[in-house]
Amino acid sequence: MAKSLEPTPKHLYLSRRALLSGLAAAGSMVATGALVHLGFSRRRAVGARPRVAGATPWEDVTTYNNFYEFGTDKYSPAQRAGSLRTRPWTLSVEGAVRRPRVWDLDTLLASVTLEDRLYRFRCVEGWSMVIPWRGFELGAFLARHDPTSAAKFVELVTLHDPEQMPNQRTDVLDWPYVEGLRIDEARHRLAILAVGLYGDSLPKQNGAPIRLVVPWKYGFKSVKSVVRIRLLEERPRTTWEAAAPDEYGFYANVNPAVPHPRWSQAKERRIGELGKRDTVLFNGYGDEVASLYAGMDLRKDF
Repeated sequence: MAKSLEPTPKHLYLSRRALLSGLAAAGSMVATGALVHLGFSRRRAVGARPRVAGATPWEDVTTYNNFYEFGTDKYSPAQRAGSLRTRPWTLSVEGAVRRPRVWDLDTLLASVTLEDRLYRFRCVEGWSMVIPWRGFELGAFLARHDPTSAAKFVELVTLHDPEQMPNQRTDVLDWPYVEGLRIDEARHRLAILAVGLYGDSLPKQNGAPIRLVVPWKYGFKSVKSVVRIRLLEERPRTTWEAAAPDEYGFYANVNPAVPHPRWSQAKERRIGELGKRDTVLFNGYGDEVASLYAGMDLRKDF
């Protein structure tokens, strides 16, 4: 089993000015499973296509996507997401919290410290990427709203606007898109709300302007264009549970020993590579997150 992601030693953290000199080290850390904090300039040069050692190329990350609000194939989101308006944008936090709030996104971003993290991403269909995300920890953000003891689960909901998201005019899924986490999963330091990738703002097809990233789970936990977060006492019913309960469970932990009813999960194809590699339990983050599921049957609770 690959070593899970560990915090990068302090002496290896890359400052923004040291990015270029640190790329080789970043590539090495990806190979060994380290959590990499990358430094980027605030904005990319116009027209530039950034490269990060060990990461999936920008062109693939931004053109091969799941975003059902814009189509069910991998290429439609990049072709159709131009209709999405990402400003103004609000994000509400509500439910079992003592400090509910509706945030203007720019106000929120001015109040948080953004980090750049290189995370592996595994999709249930058998493909994977390594993506340099920019974001902030979901757990720390939730703590600002003072959750009550009743907060056992976190529900995240995508924008519902068929004018902007044309595939919401179909019944391919029950809209709006809903995902959920247990509160301890949401508080884990690896779970982030991402607002950028490759050091720049999120492209629309990648879930602009704010999305969930939980690197030890299959990609359908990556709810995009989030407008509402609710803390709940009861477990929310997620979109994929509702659509296909025999195929998609609530937990969505990467587990190669549990095949999808229509294909095996034992192998994956890293986009940009030839051939396949073995899928790793918890996507390689087991040392970090396995304790969250102690005593659970990971074949039943998939």
